[in-house]
Amino acid sequence: QEVKIFRALILGELERGQSQFQALCFVTRLHHNEIIPSESMAKLRQKNPRTVRQAEEVRGLEHLSMDVAVNFSKGAQLSSHIHNVCAEAKEAIYTREEDVKFWLEKGVDGSMFEVLPQTSDLPDLQRCRLCADRWKPCICSYSLSIEWYPCMLKYCKSRDAGGRVSSYKCGIRSCQKGYTFDYYVPQKQLCLWDEET
Repeated sequence: QEVKIFRALILGELERGQSQFQALCFVTRLHHNEIIPSESMAKLRQKNPRTVRQAEEVRGLEHLSMDVAVNFSKGAQLSSHIHNVCAEAKEAIYTREEDVKFWLEKGVDGSMFEVLPQTSDLPDLQRCRLCADRWKPCICSYSLSIEWYPCMLKYCKSRDAGGRVSSYKCGIRSCQKGYTFDYYVPQKQLCLWDEET
């Protein structure tokens, strides 16, 4: 279904009344050519697999407004991985309305999605970092960075005996990318890290 899943586990601050950890899942559409095909990765051998690698390309920060909740028990229709990856985040799986439209066109059951309250519905809804009351609903922000992932294939050129140049797959180009997700929480208590930013 062309699905990309991000899972975040945030350690809780017990002295602030939080549980041991909080899990979040962000589900977005995986665009064609965003990551290299797994078949290509399987064929390319990695030299020095224990080396700590630096990304060759830093891709820009993507800011995503996650305005729809995904029902965990129905999420398997969207991706079989949601059941495993998002098991700790059953009540905190988010996606975007524009991605939902794409999946609905592909025949996914719309009953797994629930549009979350927006600023237009609740005029006094503000960002959690600006909200003084821990028990008020607000818009939470969570940022993460993927330091290294295989984003493109590398092609090398070779010349045959007749002087003709041809290209062949000879490696993987790596990228780094940052994301910021904004999403509704029913109380600021579920977004205490947003104070520190």
